[in-house]
Parts: sequence; structure tokens; C-alpha cells
Amino acid sequence: MRRIYMDHAATTPIHPEVTEAMLPYLGERFGNPSSVYTEGREARKAVEAARSQVAEALGADPTEIYFTSGGTEADNLALIGTARANRKRGDHIITTAVEHHAVLEPCHYLEKEGFRVTYLPVDGAGLVDPEGVRVALTPSTVLVSVMHANNEIGTVQPIEEISSICREAGVYLHTDAVQTAGALDVEVNRLGVDLLSVSAHKLYGPKGTGCLYVRKRTKVQGILLGGGQERRMRSGTENVAGIVGFGAAMELAARECRERSDHVRPLRDRLIEGILENIPHTELNGHRQRRLPNNVNVRFSYIEGEAICLRLDFQGIAASTGSACSSENLEASHVLLALGVAPEEAHGSLRLTLGRDNTTEDVDYVLEKLPPIIEGLRAMSPLYPGH
Repeated sequence: MRRIYMDHAATTPIHPEVTEAMLPYLGERFGNPSSVYTEGREARKAVEAARSQVAEALGADPTEIYFTSGGTEADNLALIGTARANRKRGDHIITTAVEHHAVLEPCHYLEKEGFRVTYLPVDGAGLVDPEGVRVALTPSTVLVSVMHANNEIGTVQPIEEISSICREAGVYLHTDAVQTAGALDVEVNRLGVDLLSVSAHKLYGPKGTGCLYVRKRTKVQGILLGGGQERRMRSGTENVAGIVGFGAAMELAARECRERSDHVRPLRDRLIEGILENIPHTELNGHRQRRLPNNVNVRFSYIEGEAICLRLDFQGIAASTGSACSSENLEASHVLLALGVAPEEAHGSLRLTLGRDNTTEDVDYVLEKLPPIIEGLRAMSPLYPGH
């Protein structure tokens, strides 16, 4: 059966050039980067070369890049590490109601340590009002964390405006750029952020690798204690093959970013327009213009997204209801609820996220198969007014 993959927000296939770069470090170049002999020095050289590749892609200095096991660890380090390191300055953190759980859960954890957290609301399109950040700031605020773009609905936040407000107040700003690295400009000085999280497997790199960018003179305390690797910020023997792959993926992403975005954006628009025009009782989730170039998130009234995904899978189409990290969670998406969507409506959402290998034929195949799936499910729904 023909398979069409449209869940690139969950993970991406490894780019062939990335695999090629990694292979030696899965075999003969197996050294520990902390060892002083030849094999160790070879591994260390590879890690530092990858650090330079990542730094260049972000417009940063290599000394500002700290490798992690992925976006979740990077977010945890940014939130918990910064809060603890700056406890004497203050005990207040500002974030948003639509953040990934990798930010929200550390915030809940810090509340148990005595920190106060303000969760800013968003509008019906998922946008944060920068003035809301300004109003929420207090003399004891030490960190603001606002994601660059939402992993579920694709809404891109006004990070540059928020960064100007944070700079005026002398408060650190972190952004989760897991969905935007490789899709949008994530040059750290243009964004104006002090900390930025990236995950390799979202941009055609390997799973289990990522980084936290930490601007010089930003106080962050390591949360993994041990041998003192990553300049005592993140103890643990480095995942050399993964880091090499991450470096290669970031270099490719920086080089191909515009080309990739220009490829998926018209496919995204074709998919959105085709769904909204051909399937009644359907709404687009997220902002129509300020949106990731590959993200389509729609909700269908009277039915559930899980059933849609299963039926799409039977037709050879891989899609999701929202965040892959919580796909087994039957609760309504906290992101959609924050937009003001009713719980029963939120359950009817479908996320389709395009990638570099998707084609117009793929989109047309989805547009052919999806309407009868929705019609069939609604025919069984006691809620559907067509009965």
C-alpha cells in the first residue's frame, strides 16, 4: 500500500547525508570524548566540529551551545537551571498557557520549590500579546519562556517584540524553537533570546539529541550532576554519533531552510483550502498567516480525531491529533482549550504536517480520502445534526 507521511511535527526521517556523517561514529570511531588517547581525541574533535555547525546555524558562538538529549531536556535545563541559578534575584517566571509540556511540567515542578509562575493567556488564534508580558513582569521576575511556534496549531509567536520588553526589564528570555529550527529564521540575535532549545529529530536528524543555546553571561545551573561534561552544564558521556548527526542536520537546515519552506507552504495552503472547501462543519486551528509553513491543524465537529487518524492510517496516511508526545492521552488538548475551543470540539482535531518529500500528489490523495472518512464517521455520530 502507498504510504504518505504527514506527521513531520512528531518526527522526521533522517536525511541521507546525516546518516552518512553518523556512520563512522557508530562503528570504528567509537571513542569517549573525555579520553586523552587518539580514539578519544577523534571523538572530541567530532563533537566540537558539530558544536560549531550548530552555532553557525543559530548565529551563536560555539561556547554558547550545550548538547542535550533533545528538546525536553533542553527545556528542563532552561527553566529549572535558570530559575535555580537566579533564585537570589527573584522567584517569578512567566510563560504561556500553550507551551509544550516540556516547559509546563518544569514550571509546575518549580512551583513546588516555591517559585511563582504566571501562565499568560492567548487569543483565539493562539497568539500571545507582548503587552501581556509587560504587564505580568514584576521586580522578582527572572525568566520569561515563550515558544517560537506551537507544535500543535503552528502559530508563530512575536518573539522579537517580547524580547525587546524583556531586555528593557533585564529579564532572561527563553524560547522553545523545536518546531522552527529548519523551518524559520532562528538566528538568536535577531530573535533577541537568551536561551533557545532545539531538537535534532525535528529537522531530519537523529532522535535523542538536541541542544540548549545559552547566551554569554546568562546564569544557568546544571541539573544533571556527574562527571562534569559540557562544561559542567550537562554531565554524562556525550552521544557522539547523535551529536555528529545533529551538526550535519543543522548545517543542512540552515542551507536549505528557505527552499524547504517554499516547497511546503503552497502544499499547506492547498491542503487547508481543500479541506475547508470540501468538508462542512470544519474550522482551522491557529493563526492563518502567522503559521509554520508546513502546519495544517483543523477540527471537525461531531467526531473524534483518534478515529480519523486510524481510518487515515488504513488508507496509508500518517497523521496525528496534535502532540505526538501525548497521543495516548485522551484528555482534550490544553492548547485548543486555551484558544477557547470547547472540549468536545477539541477532540475532533487533526494535525497534518508536511515535509521535504511530500508532493502535490500526496496532498491530492489526502483530499480524496479524507472527506469520505469524515462523512462516514459523522454518519455514526449521534451528535451529527444531519441525522
